[in-house]
Amino acid sequence: MEYIGDVFYEYGGGLYANITNKCPDRCEFCIRYMVDSLGGADSLWLRREPTMDEIMELLDEWDLNRFEELVFCGYGEPTERLEELIATAKHAKSVCPSLKVRLNTNGLSDLINGRDTLPELSQVLDRISVSLNAKGPEEYLALCHPRFGIGAYDAMLDFTRRAKECIPDVTMSVVSGSIPYQDIEPCRRIAEEDIGVKFRVR
Repeated sequence: MEYIGDVFYEYGGGLYANITNKCPDRCEFCIRYMVDSLGGADSLWLRREPTMDEIMELLDEWDLNRFEELVFCGYGEPTERLEELIATAKHAKSVCPSLKVRLNTNGLSDLINGRDTLPELSQVLDRISVSLNAKGPEEYLALCHPRFGIGAYDAMLDFTRRAKECIPDVTMSVVSGSIPYQDIEPCRRIAEEDIGVKFRVR
C-alpha cells in the first residue's frame, strides 16, 4: 500500500486513529500548525484520506491487545468521517473486546453531519473528550474560528450535555496557555457544575 501519512500511531500507551485532516475549526492553538507529527508518527498530514478498506487493512497491522484504548484523534476532527469512525471502532472491538474506544472531538459532530450523531457514537464509544476551549461564545469564536459561526459554541455545549446521558465517561478540556488563566475557573464551572462532566486542563 502506498504511504499516505500515518493513519494509526502510538502515543502515550494508546493507539491513535488519524482518519482525516478535515476540521470545521481553525483553532489558534492547534498543534497541527506547529509540528508535523506526534508520538510514534512520522507525519499526521495525510496526502489523501484513506478509504475504509485501507483503514481496516492498516488497523489489522497492529496488535490491539497491546493497548488499553483506541483514540480517534489526529490532525482533523474525526466526526468529519463519521461512518468510517463507527466502522473502525466496531471492527477494533470485534478483534479485541476489552479495548476501550475514546473520541477526542470539538463537539460539532451534529453540525458537521446535519443530524443527531450521538445514537451512533454511543454504540461504540466508552469515553469522549470534548474541547471546551472558552468560557463563552464570543471567546470561542475569536479563538477557534468555527465555520458554523457563533452558534457553534452552544451546539458544542448541547452535544456534551446529551453525550453525558449515553456515553459512560465524558470530559471537557481547555488548553493551558491558549486562554487567559482567569478563564480556566469559569470553564471548570461550565463543565463540572453546569453540564456535570469531568474537566481537564491539558
